[in-house]
Amino acid sequence: MTDPAQTPQPHLNAANRHEFVLIFDVTNGNPNGDPDAGNLPRVDPETGLGIVTDVALKRKIRNYVDALKGNEDRFKIYVQQGAILNERNLRAYTALKIKPKENVEAPGVKAWMCENFYDVRTFGAVMSGKEANAGQVRGPVQLTFARSVDPILGMDLAITRIALTKAGEKTTRDGDGEGTSSHGTMGRKAFIPYGLYVAHGFYVPTFAQDTKFDDADLGLLWQALENMWDLDRSASRGLTACRGLYVFSHDSKLGNAPAHKLLGRVKVKRKDEVPVARQFGDYDVAVEADGLPQGVTLTRLDA
Repeated sequence: MTDPAQTPQPHLNAANRHEFVLIFDVTNGNPNGDPDAGNLPRVDPETGLGIVTDVALKRKIRNYVDALKGNEDRFKIYVQQGAILNERNLRAYTALKIKPKENVEAPGVKAWMCENFYDVRTFGAVMSGKEANAGQVRGPVQLTFARSVDPILGMDLAITRIALTKAGEKTTRDGDGEGTSSHGTMGRKAFIPYGLYVAHGFYVPTFAQDTKFDDADLGLLWQALENMWDLDRSASRGLTACRGLYVFSHDSKLGNAPAHKLLGRVKVKRKDEVPVARQFGDYDVAVEADGLPQGVTLTRLDA
């Protein structure tokens, strides 16, 4: 861990506790589809508020770090699409020149995984594979589900594809004698016209001591939260953007105030004169920056 005295900015000090508020919006996109509901946007059935899971947010952080630093040994990503986790566990055994034993975690393997995989030392991981056991790690960074400020309107539109999968699907002939399809392939596209979401996050330095999560890792986390949407573009997600990142930094490892009281200082409300929000300007974001508890600093990182 870096000496706290050498860290000029409180939000970059991995030796102390932090909480943060992440605000982002989605325009004409699906922020997090629900596979149990035909990939419609996730929604709280009681309130109608939209939901984006912590898993989805962590996926975007992983993708950003991989794109930025994936070629560096210390910043490999453990959980990736198509990855065989046992093969990743075996990297530690190979590097340490240890022969794996079934269901047995060898000494030093867990520490090697934390040192070489950014997401393991950040979020933690269950790596207790049968063939190559690397144990379990509890990471210092955790996120809540993001919830929309207002109820969302989930829409499901029919779309067609005029291109065909195989020649046998051509059913008619045009004037030049070429085969054409009498109809396109049907599909569905789920989205919301607009939604403003708020997520909360926590950094616990006592867990960082175990995973060797340091100041540079913390700075990379903030960078990813600010910019990850720009590296995760797709037609299905529409326009997604970070609209606010507020970090409450304590000057101690255990913290100087309860997390919920600090996070509650960031309030988002639709303007009274706006009946239906369709843009970020339809909301007011109020931040109680005055009168913070002693030893707590507020930093806005997306400004």
